[in-house]
Amino acid sequence: MTQAAMQKDRLLFEGADWDFTTLQRIHDACEEIAIGELGLDVYPNQIEVITAEQMLDAYSSTGMPLFYRHWSFGKHFAHHEAFYRRGMRDLAYEIVINSSPCISYLMEENTATMQTLVIAHAAFGHNHFFKNNYLFKLWTDAEGILDYLDFAKSYIARCEERYGETAVERTLDAAHALMSHGVHRYAGKTRLDLRQEEKRLQERRAHEEQMFNDLWRTVPTGRKRNAADVDFERRRAALGLPQDNLLYFLEKSSPRLQPWQREILRIVRHVAQYFHPQRQTKVMNEGTATYVHYQIMDRLHDRGQISDGNYFEFLKSHTNVVFQPTFDDRRFSGFNPYALGFAMMQDIERIVTKPTDEDREWFPDIAGRGDPMQVLRGIWADYRDESFISQFLSPHLIRKWRLFQLYDDPQVSEGILVSAIHDERGYKRVRRQLAREYDIGWTDPRIDIVDVDLAGDRRLLLQHRAPNDWVLEDSETKQVLQHLADLWGYDVMLQEIDSAEKVVKEHSAHPREILHKGDLFS
Repeated sequence: MTQAAMQKDRLLFEGADWDFTTLQRIHDACEEIAIGELGLDVYPNQIEVITAEQMLDAYSSTGMPLFYRHWSFGKHFAHHEAFYRRGMRDLAYEIVINSSPCISYLMEENTATMQTLVIAHAAFGHNHFFKNNYLFKLWTDAEGILDYLDFAKSYIARCEERYGETAVERTLDAAHALMSHGVHRYAGKTRLDLRQEEKRLQERRAHEEQMFNDLWRTVPTGRKRNAADVDFERRRAALGLPQDNLLYFLEKSSPRLQPWQREILRIVRHVAQYFHPQRQTKVMNEGTATYVHYQIMDRLHDRGQISDGNYFEFLKSHTNVVFQPTFDDRRFSGFNPYALGFAMMQDIERIVTKPTDEDREWFPDIAGRGDPMQVLRGIWADYRDESFISQFLSPHLIRKWRLFQLYDDPQVSEGILVSAIHDERGYKRVRRQLAREYDIGWTDPRIDIVDVDLAGDRRLLLQHRAPNDWVLEDSETKQVLQHLADLWGYDVMLQEIDSAEKVVKEHSAHPREILHKGDLFS
């Protein structure tokens, strides 16, 4: 057999065409490298090939294979489709689901090279990260998510049949408005077991009836009792205050919601909790998947399993994915998580295998270790974006990316101060500030429910601790607060607290009756 014939025999595919037998060969070849050489630990894989329209539909419903109906998904579908049909936006090559089995959706329009790339990226890169990162272990249930979504879809459909589509839609509208404030942010809760959620439904109803009778046995009468009649600490303890998970509080303690509405709130906050780790690991997750696909594609080419032409096709796509416009480029809109994550993974590989004296000083624990995959697997398991950047962004990469920090003080009219340059102090400040940009505890508004006026009009009091005295945007705050008042059933007030512990602004909302017609207090 000639060398050309042997080369052809080793190829996984030729040209752009593929079939399902080809996909199986591609998957098996990627798996051999991912598990056998890179040491990845993954869930079983399930590969689904879908059309462009199905990919648009997946976009619209947050990428989930099973989901309840809501008008906003149709709006998102129309928006994405309009841009796609005009050629103004490309579709993702894949969508991957954090479940067991791990489901990867591949576009049928992809070439064989792109199918290889996305299998390496999603079915092994993302898959490993989902299974091993501590946040996903702590807050998600990969074994139960698909069964739970099936339960949620059927439950909401039954509610639409029994209570009407309008009533269900309004409840979902209000719950979705509070979705980002419907997660447990800190460890301490029992790990979610979604397979048991449906079975526990009746037990929850009985428990909530007991809580309801104890907390809401006195209906407002118009005569306001003295606040001293209700012990402040006892009230806060009974209601679990302060509470930053607004949907959880409303589900458990809202006096006017019907049982089916409470279950819808529970469904929405479980979905929000499922996506909570992904919001904290965008750079790491995409960086991991991009590093893994680069390693796999490079090794497939070295083995002669993909041709030079297919490899160049991959490199073109990969280069586009990790492109990072500079700060003075009109296309700059922030940091590309694929670019930043991949660059940091490669930089860690350099530090582990070919460290400089500077690297040994900054990273004594990993510099010169010699096994980059062992180091990277440990990092992928134990960090989130904020801690990853604050620990592993190196002076070398700061110089390579030409990062610096600007400080714009509104009290100073002379101009903008360059507050961090390329010296030891500057490296630390750049790293600290960039890490903060990925800390949702810093970027997301922290809003707590702090008290309820049980003795009088049942007004709900919330507080927003304004970092750096930044207050909330008025119009959006008003809309979200209105949804909160509708779910609570009584007035709500939000106070904004500055760094000096002073109330600098107050927002209030009164409930509309759209969610509570025919309820217990009507």
